[in-house]
Amino acid sequence: MLKRTIAVATTAGLFALVGVSGAHADESTTPVVKKVALTPEQKAAFEAAKAAFKSAQTARQAAIATAKPAIESAKAAFEAARSAATTPEGKKAARDAFKAAMAAAKAGIPAKPVKPVRP
Repeated sequence: MLKRTIAVATTAGLFALVGVSGAHADESTTPVVKKVALTPEQKAAFEAAKAAFKSAQTARQAAIATAKPAIESAKAAFEAARSAATTPEGKKAARDAFKAAMAAAKAGIPAKPVKPVRP
């Protein structure tokens, strides 16, 4: 009797699962994308936005390249100070100095530019 109850419950569960997944399959639709030609003003604005994005991206990469040596020297100074420190207060002071040097190095890096969206 127990085996029959388990079999009936399993079968009912499978049918319910198939019914639920079939209902979800019917609801999903593929969005239709219609391409529209841009007006000359829109095209000019989009090209200007792409050029501004590219220049901002180049400026960010240059700032990162400039900050890398400062970051590496801060890491080296931190490791030297941490290994030389004998007390927890000395290690904390080395860590605080490292955090301040990293914040100063990262301050000159601009935010990541946002890619322009076609109108």
